[in-house]
Amino acid sequence: MLSLWLNVLASGVLLGLVYGLVALGLTIIFGVMRVVNFAHGEMVVFGVYIGYWSVRLWDVPIIVAAAIAAVVMFVFGYLLETLIVKRFVNRPHHYQFIVFIGLALLFSGFLLVAFGPDPRPTASQLSFHTVSIGLLKLDLARLQAAATAGLLIILLGAYLKYSAFGRSLRAAANNRLGGLVVGLNIPQIYAVTFGIGTGCAGVAGALISPLFDAQPYLAVDFTLLAFVTVIVGGLGSFSGALLGGLTIGVAEAVAALMFAPSMKTALPYALLIIILIFRPRGFFGAKEI
Repeated sequence: MLSLWLNVLASGVLLGLVYGLVALGLTIIFGVMRVVNFAHGEMVVFGVYIGYWSVRLWDVPIIVAAAIAAVVMFVFGYLLETLIVKRFVNRPHHYQFIVFIGLALLFSGFLLVAFGPDPRPTASQLSFHTVSIGLLKLDLARLQAAATAGLLIILLGAYLKYSAFGRSLRAAANNRLGGLVVGLNIPQIYAVTFGIGTGCAGVAGALISPLFDAQPYLAVDFTLLAFVTVIVGGLGSFSGALLGGLTIGVAEAVAALMFAPSMKTALPYALLIIILIFRPRGFFGAKEI
């Protein structure tokens, strides 16, 4: 029984790190631009499809597929912000909601037309291997996804904290008008920020492509999951995205073990309600990145 619980908790932590990367993309965009991307789940699913096709067409490792997803989704996010999103950054929130919901429906429709509704499993060799560490027996695909996601979170956090662009990004997040006054290129910062956020989603999608079959209908689940994660951790908080991801990952694993696999999506939402009642700002409040 102890071994079972340890493995379940470890599985939840590993998947939670990937959830943290998904939520990090959403919270970076909100923290800097103050827009809520309701199409974030579609960005994750784009990454899942990139992982699927990269493995199928070129038989590359998942790490390489994730690198491809990072580049493709960063460019996609940069262009999307430049062409569409920037026109709504300073408009009321309800305008932003409608635009992003429209984009989400457009992207889902595109995936449905292009690839059909049928699930497409990614045939990664990692899915057939495990690693034993004491009582733990870990899925190698999940372990690699978690290790890569954790490393990316650390590297991205260090880059945003210590680099010149990171300082400019934080300045734009804290005071957009002040940034314009001192000569910051705010439109460029916003475009790169949106590219980074969508890149995080794309990488996370590629990393979990061996764990989730590629299908358009996953997008809604990932969007809701990202919002639950950032609300639990604290919307706009870098650390909160990571902690929220770990919390949701463990909650899903525990619910699947204690109740039924179909209940794994119910416990995170129950946790969300409890957090909103007793700590509406999440674990880390409204701290900015």
